Amino acid sequence: MTHGQYPSRVLIANRGEIALRVIRTVRDLGGTSILPYTPEDLMSPAAELADEAHALPEGSGYTHADAILALARATGADAIHPGYGFLSENAEFARAVVDAGITWVGPSPEAMDALGDKMSARATAERAGVAPVPGITEPVTSSSTVIGFAAEHGYPVALKRTDGGGGRGITVLSNDDEARSTPAFESASAGGGTLILERFVTAARHIETQCARDSHGDFAVVSTRDCTLQRRNQKLLEEAPAPFLPEGIHEALVDSSRRLLETVGYVGVATCEFLLTPEGDLWFLEVNPRLQVEHCVSEEVTGTDLVETQLRIAAGGDLGEVLPVRGHSIELRITCEDPAAGLAPSTGTITRLRWPAGPGIRIESGVVEGDVVTPMFDPMLAKIVVTGATREQALARARRALAETVVEGVTVCTALHEAVLGLPAFTQPNASGLLGVTTRWIENDVLPGLATGAQGDGSATAGPVAAGSQAPAPAAASTRTRSTYIIEVNGQRVSLTIPDGVFGGHGHRGGLAGPGGGSHRAHRGQPLRGRGARAARVGAEGPETADGVIAAPMQAIITRICVEPGARVAEGDLLIVLESMKMENYVHAPYDGVVEEIAVGAGTTVSAGDVLIRFAREAATGQKEA
Repeated sequence: MTHGQYPSRVLIANRGEIALRVIRTVRDLGGTSILPYTPEDLMSPAAELADEAHALPEGSGYTHADAILALARATGADAIHPGYGFLSENAEFARAVVDAGITWVGPSPEAMDALGDKMSARATAERAGVAPVPGITEPVTSSSTVIGFAAEHGYPVALKRTDGGGGRGITVLSNDDEARSTPAFESASAGGGTLILERFVTAARHIETQCARDSHGDFAVVSTRDCTLQRRNQKLLEEAPAPFLPEGIHEALVDSSRRLLETVGYVGVATCEFLLTPEGDLWFLEVNPRLQVEHCVSEEVTGTDLVETQLRIAAGGDLGEVLPVRGHSIELRITCEDPAAGLAPSTGTITRLRWPAGPGIRIESGVVEGDVVTPMFDPMLAKIVVTGATREQALARARRALAETVVEGVTVCTALHEAVLGLPAFTQPNASGLLGVTTRWIENDVLPGLATGAQGDGSATAGPVAAGSQAPAPAAASTRTRSTYIIEVNGQRVSLTIPDGVFGGHGHRGGLAGPGGGSHRAHRGQPLRGRGARAARVGAEGPETADGVIAAPMQAIITRICVEPGARVAEGDLLIVLESMKMENYVHAPYDGVVEEIAVGAGTTVSAGDVLIRFAREAATGQKEA
């Protein structure tokens, strides 16, 4: 069933700010939004705003395809929107959705397969006549292949896991010794992954096109974007349209993007990503077959609702008119990272939160005061999207927006944005009339200065407004006579309003006084990020906290377990791969020994000091020590 030219009941297989983003468009179109949630997200803003919110089965989460699909069937959803992350690029999930007779809001599984990893994307680009970064498209399994390639093309080179994304799974090698000693081959082999090899482009801008193509063959580039400001391949600031491009590059971007999507019969919204070198070389990187985090800036400069476009195209509708770009838009990612410490992750409880407002300001956030930040997934709290008639006006409004932003309880990256917005290298073109910064500019030129001049005291406020603010005064006593509570009934989230005193007191966790003594729903503190089973703790923070025990060095997610119980390993062998804030960390054997017990599983969330492996030291004779 569709509601007019759109699906009528849309299940959003996601959480946080992107779930809110989709919910709002579904409501604009007169449809019904359906949201799955885990226990931690019961009180989230997305669960509150959705028309229906349903609990996922105990032990399942947003990456459990079977649970998501079962809920879609049970709730009568006629479409599934995956947002970004989680299942959004899972071709098998998309295939299962289509096979169930439910509309998949995304490209076909076949197009996803053709673009779904770095190897197939390179092969697709070659078929389309679009030049990728020089590299080897076949699987790379040995250091000798790397050394041979570097002998021809030079160092540095990058080994990339084909299933990586968002900067994960990339190992940069600078010489033959690093190629011989890298753990990337061992990690990929243990985890069933595949590596490709590319020349690592050290000086380039990251330029992308926001594209859309319908089932009738109509294609458009909604806008270009510049995503050059990055750290460890993680985007920090994006803008549309891409400013100060050399002559002919815009036309080349549009032509290459069209050929890429037509080659795979792509239907839906996509982003084509490229590297632009100072010499004018344009190299293809990848196609993202989903909505991007930075899609908002393209919306702002064209008046396009890209989620509406997705839903219309998914229902078989026409692409329609795409308005020309006007004005300029900048997105600031507000992440829980400390610029004074090289953007080290920050965790804690958000004790105070104030977002900016006024002309040209758009806030995309899924958090509220009281939420708890843990380093399980992405560190992003919000996106501040600033739009002006010109790039100069957008930059000025961005400075004003940062001055109004207040985040307390965790350290955020606003000091980095303030520094960037004040540097001529970013705000003005160079002598050639081009934008002179590259993807390494933040790491090489900006962060070192912040590390020497910033306080990094664990709390983050931005600008004079925050600096002069005081903690809010306690609220006056409520005179309400009833309160609203959030409860579950048969696994569905509903609100219940009852007279105060029925449960022996006022509903301080569920309601706040409204006009005339009424009430409205309020949020209690909730974890911002994911959850998982906890192993027994040993109380220390090093990878080896006691003889015979290998413990987690940090709070993280277990992504790969590279050994089995009973396995004999040598000192330095890779045991487990952890991921925290999208960065991989490796746990190696501290000495020769035997794996007696593995206390965690892939996908498990662990805290610093949680037991990972129980380990017996191997004696010189090859026997376990008594």
